[in-house]
Amino acid sequence: MHSIFITLLSLSGCSLSIYAFSPSRFSSIESKSISATSTQSNMCAPNLPLPEPLLSLTPGTWAYDTMSRRLNKEILQRTYEENEVTFNSPAFAKALERFNELRAELDDAANVKLRNLIFEETDGRPNEVVEREEREWRKILAPCIEKGDTWLSAPWLVTEFYAYRRLLEALGYYDKDNPDTYMYDPFAVAKKAGLDSSVNSAENMMQKVTSLPKTNEGVALAAAFALWGNKMDLSIWPADVENSSTDVFQNILQAADENMLHDDTDILMDCCEKLREKGGGRIDIIVDNAGFELVTDLALADHLVASGVAKVVTFQLKSHPTFVSDALEKDLIETVEHYCDSLSPEKYPNAHEAGLRWKKYLEQGKWVCNEDNFWVQPTPMWDFPLDLSADMNERCDLAFVKGDANYRRLLGDRYWDYSEASFQDVIGCAFPCPVCALRTLKAEVGCGMAKEEVERAKSLDDDWMVNGRFGVVHFGTGTQ
Repeated sequence: MHSIFITLLSLSGCSLSIYAFSPSRFSSIESKSISATSTQSNMCAPNLPLPEPLLSLTPGTWAYDTMSRRLNKEILQRTYEENEVTFNSPAFAKALERFNELRAELDDAANVKLRNLIFEETDGRPNEVVEREEREWRKILAPCIEKGDTWLSAPWLVTEFYAYRRLLEALGYYDKDNPDTYMYDPFAVAKKAGLDSSVNSAENMMQKVTSLPKTNEGVALAAAFALWGNKMDLSIWPADVENSSTDVFQNILQAADENMLHDDTDILMDCCEKLREKGGGRIDIIVDNAGFELVTDLALADHLVASGVAKVVTFQLKSHPTFVSDALEKDLIETVEHYCDSLSPEKYPNAHEAGLRWKKYLEQGKWVCNEDNFWVQPTPMWDFPLDLSADMNERCDLAFVKGDANYRRLLGDRYWDYSEASFQDVIGCAFPCPVCALRTLKAEVGCGMAKEEVERAKSLDDDWMVNGRFGVVHFGTGTQ
């Protein structure tokens, strides 16, 4: 990848194509509703024996710090501060009480046992959707509740996803009888700040994207943007005033080559070339964060369509707010609208032109949005729901899986040997279609990295597994 990143950093200039602007708002977006059929799974096990899952019991680990301190003292505290006026309004009185009860549980995480989620009769979703989600969460939590697990002794992946779902329960997110709390996104302020601060970095990046060659190297560079965009995670590095006026992404790219620990980009390029040769394929991007990272995902999707690799790109999005900055369909639409409608063409010509182009992709059905509850649950990705697995197996030629939480699900959040367990044997053999994981490391789980690369990373940075400095590109064939 060394020569690719030199090319990436030296790219400059672009030719702009002016598209006609239509005032209509994305009325033709094709968006699948959340599936409400059977909860049966299509379980394809890894080729290796399953190691133990990550727990949160060991002081000094990122898991322990997250569940015993960071989630409550940093993330929920910041959420309260960003919503303080709203949370203290009369309409949120009950929600605030339950919010504080949740925080009290996390303050005593070592002793408080997990319980099932509460699904109210006032839930505004279709009955079959509510019933399915309740069944799925009861199945997820059953082993923990039967053992009497606490917030720390249960698997870390389960408790993290559970914590964000409990937050929505507390706030009355699905309570149709309270219009003030119904569908209220507690992370909207953070995501809006991330969107606003994305523009300066995006302007320079989109200048490069529009001049990428329609070749394998172009795909490699677009994937690199999406990979390293994952470093800019709002739950770890909140958007701030300083970042809103600078191109912080350029510095990340300059260190990208040194910080790559495994790179299957050559295999990815071969796959994309075959799709291009047959006239384009159907590609999914399983999205992680809103803000600048989402912009890098849109840039990747932009290039895949423009270069003939993809006929259709489907964005797999979260069905409710979670993990602070994870992207919903509304966040994607807001991003496109912001770049299309709110940016000055004179000050941000490349970003604005990208917004116009993205809007057309949505209107023309070249980009499709899909939300599903599977993307907001801690189930390992070798245990897909039967309907979603069948859809991706039949329809999808390649799936990009973005980000750390999604990567942890690919690996079941278990203690795989970093070097001896290959990505193909862990999940590549069990995913419903060919899969490419783009991940910067933010948790103590990994696989498929050469021993010398692991030792090099350890020698460079004591926090090499958790601070997002290092990245991997993994490719798996899928079950096909």
